[in-house]
Amino acid sequence: MNFEEKLAETIALLHKIAGEFSPAVFANSFGAEDMVITDLIAKSQANIDIFSLDTGRLPAQTYALMQKSAEQYPSQPIKVFFPQTAATENFVNQHGINAFYESVELRKACCQIRKIEPLKRALAGKKAWVTGLRREQSPTRTDLGNQEYDSGNGLEKFNPLIEWTEKEVWAYLRDNNIPYNALHDQHYPSIGCEPCTRAISIGEDVRAGRWWWEDPANKECGLHVKK
Repeated sequence: MNFEEKLAETIALLHKIAGEFSPAVFANSFGAEDMVITDLIAKSQANIDIFSLDTGRLPAQTYALMQKSAEQYPSQPIKVFFPQTAATENFVNQHGINAFYESVELRKACCQIRKIEPLKRALAGKKAWVTGLRREQSPTRTDLGNQEYDSGNGLEKFNPLIEWTEKEVWAYLRDNNIPYNALHDQHYPSIGCEPCTRAISIGEDVRAGRWWWEDPANKECGLHVKK
C-alpha cells in the first residue's frame, strides 16, 4: 500500500469511527503521530472530540505545543484532564516526588494516578477512543491492529496510524506545516513525562528514551496494555 492509499484509508477510518461509534474521542499526548491525527480530524471534519492528560510532570515543550495546537485548530478544542489532587498528594507524601525511579511497582503506581485514572474519566460514556499508536514504535505494539475491543475500558479502540512508518508521519507533518513538539528535534522520538523521558542515541529503539531503566519488553504506562 502506497502512502496516498494509507492516507485515504486513515481518513475513511476516522469517518467510520465518527459515524458508527459516536461519541468517540481521540487521546492526544502531543507526539508527532498525535499531531497528524489532530490535523486529519480537523481537516476531514470528523465528529471526534479530542482530549489530553496533563500529568503535572510534562515538559515545557509539550505545554508550548498544547498552546500552539489551540491556536492552529480553534474549531477542534482539546479538553484537558488532570490527576486527582488527593491521590497525587498521598503518593508523593508517602513515597517521594520521584519514587517512580525506585521500582517498577512504584512507577506503575504513579502512572495509575497520573494517567490511568484520568483516562477512565475521559473515556466515561464513550463508545470508542482513538490513539496514535504505530506498530513500529515498540515490541509491545507489534501485534496491534487498527481496531480492537478495549476490555479494560469497555469500548472500541482504534489505531488509525498503525501501519504508518516514521518517515510517513514526518513527511505529512512537514508537507502540511503542522506544529510538533520541539523535543523531537533534540532526539526525543517518544515523549512522556519530563522525568521519565530522555533523548536517544543513533541506532536506539524509538522507545528507548521512555523509562530507560526498565525492561524494553514491558515499557508501557498501562494506557495501552491489554487486560
